[in-house]
Amino acid sequence: MGRINSMISYKQIKSVASQVGFDLCGVARPRLFEQNREAYGRWIDAGYDSTLEYMRRNLDKRFDVSALVEGAQSVVVCAVSYKSDINSFYQPHTQNKVASYACCRDYHKTIKKMLLQMLSRLQQEYSQLQGRAFVDTAPLLEKQMAVEAGLGWIGRQSLLVTPRFGSYVLLGELVLNLAVDSYDEPYSGVGCGECRRCLQACPTGALVEDMVVDTSRCISCHTIEAESHNRLDLSGWIFGCDECQMCCPYNKQAESHHFAAFNPLFDPMAISTQQWLAMDEEEFAERFSSTPLKRSGLERIKRNVCGGVKVDCYADSSADDTDE
Repeated sequence: MGRINSMISYKQIKSVASQVGFDLCGVARPRLFEQNREAYGRWIDAGYDSTLEYMRRNLDKRFDVSALVEGAQSVVVCAVSYKSDINSFYQPHTQNKVASYACCRDYHKTIKKMLLQMLSRLQQEYSQLQGRAFVDTAPLLEKQMAVEAGLGWIGRQSLLVTPRFGSYVLLGELVLNLAVDSYDEPYSGVGCGECRRCLQACPTGALVEDMVVDTSRCISCHTIEAESHNRLDLSGWIFGCDECQMCCPYNKQAESHHFAAFNPLFDPMAISTQQWLAMDEEEFAERFSSTPLKRSGLERIKRNVCGGVKVDCYADSSADDTDE
């Protein structure tokens, strides 16, 4: 039986996180993020959320974990690296590019399972412990919480950047009802310094200023989220976009992933335009149903292969392959 204890061991949390496969783990106190709320309001007012209607929901909970989870005392933020060689050979002219995270199993399921394993192991030691696990499943400021937990900083491209693994990390959180005997200090390192490579690399100018993304110009949003009526040059991307990550100095020197669950399941450069356009639903399901590509579906991806044009450009699958 778990011991009756009103406070969890910080060292034990870190140990359990490592045991289940996380590369980084930090612990923060829940608090209201007033500056984030003000900045978010300006972002919404500017219309930068475009088709992402869900970004306007639950504004009363988005900036305060305690409002999201009643009785929250601690937030455990975990990160796992997914860096591989998938996008290291992409060139500006390369076609049919896929964001590297999407070449692996759907991280939502993998990380949720890891978090629940953590919670279960901790509950064996602390009988009063209750918690909720989140992986992009609630209006939680996970990047800001990661900064609070000491994992890294929010870069100019609006992604979390960590000193060891760059921005090629995926996040998950446990919100717990018990306090921890020690908390991490917010990250206070050098960060991006004067580097502006990500802003300069964005093909569509979606990074309008530091940490501000205009989603109406974001290739990742255009290829994955609710479809917009705006035309956008996808620069060869058919699911997601890694342009602002591929140029980051921290990513160039970052370690490759260690956890086998994030091994790539396919190589986008091995699938030609002709093969994408000739693919049927059965083959698509067999090859990609366990990856994030399932979210878009085959027809959406075919349109992206055609540059996002909503026409039957793939009616003749015998067309010449235009891949470089």
